[in-house]
Amino acid sequence: MRVPVLVAVTAILLSACGTTETPQAEQPNGAASGPVKVTDSRGKSVELKGAAQRVVALEWGEAEVVASLGVMPVGVADTAGYKTWDAVAPLDASVKDVGKRGEPSVDSIVALNPDVVIMAAERDSALVPQLEKYVPVVVTKSSDAARNFDRLREDVKMIAQAIGKTAEADKLLSEMDTKLADGKKALAAKAGTPFFMADGYLEGSTVSIRPFGKGSLVSDTAEALGLKNAWTGQVDPQWALGQTDVEGLTALTDPNTVLFYSASEEDVFTTGLAQNPVWQRLPFVSSKKVHKLEAGTWTFGGPKSVVHIADQFVKALA
Repeated sequence: MRVPVLVAVTAILLSACGTTETPQAEQPNGAASGPVKVTDSRGKSVELKGAAQRVVALEWGEAEVVASLGVMPVGVADTAGYKTWDAVAPLDASVKDVGKRGEPSVDSIVALNPDVVIMAAERDSALVPQLEKYVPVVVTKSSDAARNFDRLREDVKMIAQAIGKTAEADKLLSEMDTKLADGKKALAAKAGTPFFMADGYLEGSTVSIRPFGKGSLVSDTAEALGLKNAWTGQVDPQWALGQTDVEGLTALTDPNTVLFYSASEEDVFTTGLAQNPVWQRLPFVSSKKVHKLEAGTWTFGGPKSVVHIADQFVKALA
């Protein structure tokens, strides 16, 4: 299963304060034609010759945002995985695969002659100086369990500044806010309903379950709809993800708890747990309050992923 690298990092307040030089003639996409400066999550001012049109994205959430804003990346890490796990902003067939998300190919990236490379902060820091020898690099925060919605807005606006799509970013974020507000109204009668969100994978013959704790993007989305995260176990400070097994789920005793889970590849909740007697006795299993998110629902994505997740929570509970 493809998952983000879980590295705890110090929270950095992002600044989306891109600026342009003196007024210039407009490009076809509406961006000024002069140099663009973007301050990224490192606090570094990254200068581009102009609004980037040839973009390489090394994380799926960032690739989703770029495509959502109307610029098709020229390169993305693990395009096959993206197509499996993130269906809300499809990639064109022309998008080149530049290697694994955790180990992209510098040669493949540089060969595409990009205007900018956009990558997540938790990826191999040694890669940044290698790439910066050839191309500007903008580093996003990608996740912050202390302030994930604020972090998401900052990442989106920063990316939009780099590619000259600030108006589109405002619209994208406004649509997300409207969807969450409408969803909360639709679930008003279910306010406070406890939910448990997880994904999982097989380790030998054992199913390992990864809870999405308070502060994860999915949890923030569900809480914005008026729901309450039932998982109180330990989670990491960046992604708010935990670790447990089926026995650990016996702590979820509230009969009103609803389970949502993600499995765009192997569904271990069906293949690995269906016959497990502990699993069968769990309140949300015995009461059939188990909902699988649609294939292609990326739980670490951009505003379109948030909307897609919110729609599924509302549909399941309304």
